[in-house]
Amino acid sequence: MKKRFYLYFIFALILSITLVSGSSFASQKYNAWIYSILSVTLVSLISLVGVVTLSIKTTNLKKIVLYLVSFAAGALLGDVFIHLLPEIIEENSFTIQMSILILAGILGSFLIEKVIHWNHCHNTNSKNHKHPFAYLNLIGDAVHNLLDGIIIGASYLVNMQVGIATTIAVIFHEIPQEIGDFGVLIHGGFTKSKALLLNFATALTSIAGAVIALVVGTKIENFTLFLIPIAAGNFIYIASADLIPELHKETIIKKSILQILMFILGIITMLTLLLLK
Repeated sequence: MKKRFYLYFIFALILSITLVSGSSFASQKYNAWIYSILSVTLVSLISLVGVVTLSIKTTNLKKIVLYLVSFAAGALLGDVFIHLLPEIIEENSFTIQMSILILAGILGSFLIEKVIHWNHCHNTNSKNHKHPFAYLNLIGDAVHNLLDGIIIGASYLVNMQVGIATTIAVIFHEIPQEIGDFGVLIHGGFTKSKALLLNFATALTSIAGAVIALVVGTKIENFTLFLIPIAAGNFIYIASADLIPELHKETIIKKSILQILMFILGIITMLTLLLLK
C-alpha cells in the first residue's frame, strides 16, 4: 500500500510541475532570480526525504529508489538532449569548443567522484573510518549541491523552460542520492536528527550556487554558453556512469520492464515541457 502511495506521489509531482510550468510559459517576462531561488529551495528541501524513509520497510524503499533512479536517468539525459544543448545550439552552432566543454563536464565529474572514492578507501585503514567518511560525504554532497545550484541558476538565465526542465531533472536524481546520503550519515554514527540537520545544511549550498550563477551570469557576457555545455557533460556522466549501471543490477524481467518505462517517462516529461512552450 505504501509503495503505491509513493509511486502515486511521484506521478502527482511530475504532473503538477508540468502543469505549473505550462501556464508559466505563457508569460515571456519572468524574474530569473525568483524562479531560481524557489527552485533551489525546493531542491534543498529534498534533503529532508530521510524523514519519510524511516516509515518505509527497507525492501520497499529499495524498490521505490530503483524506479526513481530510472526516472532520474531518463530525465537527466532528456534535459541534456531536449533542452540544454538545443537551446545553446540554436544561438550558436555546434562547435569543437562546445564538444570540449561537454567533455570537460564529464571529466570534471569523473575527477570529483574519483577523489571522493579515493578518500573513502584511504580512510578505511583507520579503526574509526566511519566518521571521517561521513564527514567526507558531507563535503562531497555540499560541493555537488553547489554545482546543482549553479546549473539551475544558469538554466534560468537561458529561459524559463530550460530552468524548469533542469530543476525537475535535478530533483529526481537528488531524491535517491539524499536517501543514500542519509543512510551514510546514520552508518557513520550520527543520530537521525543530526543526520537530517547536516544533510539539510549541505543542501543549502545549492542556493549559494544559484546566486553565484545569477550574479556572474549577468556580469559576464556569454556566461551560459560556457556553463551549459559543462552542465550537460555533468548530467551525462551522472546518468551514464552512476545511475544506469545501478539499473543493470536488476535482472528480473518484470522489474526491468518497469525500470525501462520509468526511464522513458523521464524523457517524455522533458518532451512534454518542450511541447508546452
